[in-house]
Amino acid sequence: MDAGSVDDSLVLNALFSNSPQGLFVFDSEQRVVRYNPPGRGVRDVPAEDILGNRVEDVAPEFESGEIGALIGEVLRTGRPLRNRLVRGRAPAEPERTLALELSLFPLPGAREGAPAVVGVVEDVTERQAAADRLAVLGAVHRAVGSTLDAQTTADELVEALVPAFADAASVDLLDDPPVAGPRQRSGSLPPNTPLRRTAFAPSGTRTVVREKGDSRPFPFPTPYTQVLNDTQARLVRVSADSSWLAADPGRFAPLVDAGVHSMIVAPLVAQDAVLGLLNLYRHRGDPFTEADLEVARQAASAASAHLSHACSYRREHSVASTLQRRLQPGTVPRLSAVETAHVYLPESAGGDWFDVIPLSGARVALVVGDVNGHGIDAAATMGQLRLALHALALRDLETDELLTHLDEVASLLTAPSPTGGSCVATCAIAVYDPVSRQCTAVRAGHPSPVVVDPDGAPVRLDVPEGPALGGGGGRAYSPATVALPAGSLLALYTNGLVATRGGDWANARHHLEHVLASTTLPLRELCDAAVYRLAPSQDDDAVLLLARTHCLPEDRVADWTLPHDPCVVSTARRLVDQQLTAWDLADAAFTTQLVVSELVTNAVRHGKGPIRLRLIHDRDRLLTEVTDANSASPHLRQARESDEGGRGLFIVMQVSSRWGVRHNRRDKTVWSEQQL
Repeated sequence: MDAGSVDDSLVLNALFSNSPQGLFVFDSEQRVVRYNPPGRGVRDVPAEDILGNRVEDVAPEFESGEIGALIGEVLRTGRPLRNRLVRGRAPAEPERTLALELSLFPLPGAREGAPAVVGVVEDVTERQAAADRLAVLGAVHRAVGSTLDAQTTADELVEALVPAFADAASVDLLDDPPVAGPRQRSGSLPPNTPLRRTAFAPSGTRTVVREKGDSRPFPFPTPYTQVLNDTQARLVRVSADSSWLAADPGRFAPLVDAGVHSMIVAPLVAQDAVLGLLNLYRHRGDPFTEADLEVARQAASAASAHLSHACSYRREHSVASTLQRRLQPGTVPRLSAVETAHVYLPESAGGDWFDVIPLSGARVALVVGDVNGHGIDAAATMGQLRLALHALALRDLETDELLTHLDEVASLLTAPSPTGGSCVATCAIAVYDPVSRQCTAVRAGHPSPVVVDPDGAPVRLDVPEGPALGGGGGRAYSPATVALPAGSLLALYTNGLVATRGGDWANARHHLEHVLASTTLPLRELCDAAVYRLAPSQDDDAVLLLARTHCLPEDRVADWTLPHDPCVVSTARRLVDQQLTAWDLADAAFTTQLVVSELVTNAVRHGKGPIRLRLIHDRDRLLTEVTDANSASPHLRQARESDEGGRGLFIVMQVSSRWGVRHNRRDKTVWSEQQL
């Protein structure tokens, strides 16, 4: 034997004598011809129990002869096999799963009965268990929270945990979980709190303590009630003689019958608010360990956040949908004066509202308001103020008078505050006239509207800030008026849209003006862009109402000034007939002449000064207006059969779709609207 072979033998002997890994040499019949006794798993095992035996005799705990099959594959193909994971049971601890990493290398030129395959075996049980636990958490994070639905979230949780982590899993939730948040926190729950079985997996299993959909308290005292009491997750060993099973033997019988040997009960908690329980069971394989308990805690924590969001979303969505449907405008009217778009974010069931109200003379009122407080009371106040504003708008009041009357209404809606406060709501109103292109704005404790011209440059509109609504007593409000070219943008909004700016209204207006500078974008896109840029608070409602102004073409408006003389009635009829012929509205001539005759006659008999007659052809309607210098309003009355007069306004009402009286500072206008 030469020096080289001696050295090789020494190295080989040292390797088989001291290697911590399992080293095995198999012959062509898969019998062990050499191994290292210090290797893990074969210590203190007599050599006669290993040498000369086949692998299935050496490692019977590995089912289906998996290792033998792998050795046979290497013998057949002659190709090595590296780092193959094999699972089995520990001989001394049959309840514990082993994980081995196996590598096999063929020996060239092997004869029958001679060494043919070398196997290297490493125990990776702990490492693999840690990887498996990480994989479970990864599956939970990937699967849970795909929707804002509590039922779906609970189903996703149990399906992510079964069968990879537990043999069975269930989620039990409160029927009405508290809203998690800094304003409402809850600690432990009493033991008689009912929980509803929301999700269970796998279906059809025998490990059923309660049926899906069942809502009732868990028996007391049990691990379930203890976890509800102190919100601490528990690892529980289960056996037929466990004392807590006596709380309700009949209900817990399925656990014993199914052979459940361990379970984990973990609380579902979001920001100190208890939502329910996550229950995990094992009746085969390894029992749960403390490391598994930590996995369950993390899975429950991740799911709790999604469940909390789902429960909050369900409530908020229901309230917000109801508020939008019942208290906001159903359909915003399409008008010639403005093109409008809005965004309404009912985050807190508060009292924000908006409105677009058609007025006489083709004008429009744009309204945005914010009721103080949140909840049902704020919503009810919002609805009352909105209806009152509509009723006042029908009277064609000046904008400052309108707010004064609305302030009186608001003062009647709530009792006086013990602290002396009287703020019921804030409000901003802008009235735009497409004929004169004048925009008049007034506000009560509300942010001033933002205006930009067609080129995107800001338009100065300094609206004096009046007192918030609710004080009453005939308080005065000061309007501001500005002329707007066609294509200007007008934005009214509530505090919630800019709350994240910390009350810096100047900065908020600057950002909103920057968004509105893109005047060529559709209004809907501008609304979205404003939301993206300003990032409204999620703790308050937010409203943004945008309007792009238009002006009526000059050829759609006819205006005459007539002397205060009875002879002008026939002149007025002739002028109207000529104008309607020019507008190709001859079919409306008879009715319009009748309306003009009555209104001009009343102006001559009861009015003062020169008479102004105006016709407006606005889309599918015809507006007739007669203005005189007498501020006294005409009164509609039913004429008796013997009366020779008194039927003028009654006739106007009958042939018009709408009519009314509009008062200005120095005169009044009686108007009529006909649908064409």
